[in-house]
Amino acid sequence: MAPRPRADARGQRGVRGGGGLHDGQRGPSTGRLATSDCAPGWVPSGSHSRGGRTPVNLLFTSSGRRIELLRAFRRAYADLGVDGNIVVTDIDPLAPTIREADRFHLVPPLSDPTYVEILSEIVRTEKIDLIVPLIDPDVPILARNRKRLEQTGARVVVIPVGSVPFAVDKLLTHRLFTEIGVPAPRTWSPTERPPADVEFPLFIKPRFGSAGQDCVTVRNSRELEFFLDHVPDPIVQEHLPGAEITTDVLCDLEGGGKVLAAVSRRRIEVRQGEVAKGVTVLDRRIINHCVSVAHRLEAIGPITIQCILRDGTPHFTEINARFGGGVPLGIAAGVPS
Repeated sequence: MAPRPRADARGQRGVRGGGGLHDGQRGPSTGRLATSDCAPGWVPSGSHSRGGRTPVNLLFTSSGRRIELLRAFRRAYADLGVDGNIVVTDIDPLAPTIREADRFHLVPPLSDPTYVEILSEIVRTEKIDLIVPLIDPDVPILARNRKRLEQTGARVVVIPVGSVPFAVDKLLTHRLFTEIGVPAPRTWSPTERPPADVEFPLFIKPRFGSAGQDCVTVRNSRELEFFLDHVPDPIVQEHLPGAEITTDVLCDLEGGGKVLAAVSRRRIEVRQGEVAKGVTVLDRRIINHCVSVAHRLEAIGPITIQCILRDGTPHFTEINARFGGGVPLGIAAGVPS
């Protein structure tokens, strides 16, 4: 497909959040992009020099409106002296990232049986080095088809297939936290049901949900019964009011969960499950727990880990095996996340 016109990214020094920012919007100048610390883990060792620059062709799948993330990578390319194309795919021919990417490919829905075949052909045609998913449903598909996709010469930047269930299944997420000693809200499946002494309100969410859909706080047993029938494959958690903290964790491409960088941010405003406004915070307990999770997952590339800070204690709730919507905030603060 022919290259798309690209918006001028000059002067985009900082952002308030990610995901929800549309083309042309700017955040305050709050920081700079720091990339040198993470460069070795993100430049494929098989790349060949071209004119003194290292070419890396990057593919973001299901890119949607992640304009600020693309701009951050473009700045990183310039800072590191890296050449190459930023390529995106999406099912929407009007996806905002079309204007920011070097090249765009329209693809069928993830449920289409030809999706992986079409993606493989795009990877070959564009000579892609790194394949990076930007939405949760892409993660298991890319992980399951890693071998096929990497036969093209590209590298799939996603957690191992054996770790995927701990990211997509919220009940298994809780069990992983418990297993490695990471604090988490008490959690029950519908068949277990909360014990009688548990106080309302409680929190219900889909076991396999994404983007904050169908999550609801229930305040009595009547609401509990109603939403257990209406939320798809629900799980129940104790309700923990407090600051919502998301930590962006960047791991080495060689696997094993080696953490290269991490930065936490408090959510101020959320839209469709993604942060729209936030502020970075430093809590070493949160970072240490996130490092433990990354090691347990043998994570590759970016993951985001969410917790609720209640009375000064973090309680961990979610793992997303991809770049979080607010990752540009951490980058703007100077962390190569």
